[in-house]
Amino acid sequence: MSGAVPGRVALIGGGPGPLDLLTVRALRLLRAADVVIADRLGPAAEIRAELRPDALLVDVGKRPGHHPVPQERISALLVEHALAGRAVVRLKGGDPFVLGRGGEEVLACRAAGIEVEVVPGISSSLAV
Repeated sequence: MSGAVPGRVALIGGGPGPLDLLTVRALRLLRAADVVIADRLGPAAEIRAELRPDALLVDVGKRPGHHPVPQERISALLVEHALAGRAVVRLKGGDPFVLGRGGEEVLACRAAGIEVEVVPGISSSLAV
């Protein structure tokens, strides 16, 4: 769905891991997404079956000592895809703001004039 009208970004907390711990809203947004930019800690491995066949899944996961996609680039990817008119989901592990960089991503999108929705998830520290 590309065009002159900016797309939107949904910043989704994936919860403590299993797909069935996502909120109903998060799952609905994932199923409608053109692009999903996913962390390693989110339920990225399980979501492929839930996505549209033409959806792009971008792995930006970080591991200790291995950060292949810097945070600035992740924020830029959100903006680039949304400016191309796409529905973008940023899937993060736990909650986007608990030990995450959700605030930076929201600010980057808003600075570019992109609508951002935040869908909280349960952090593993709270789920225990």
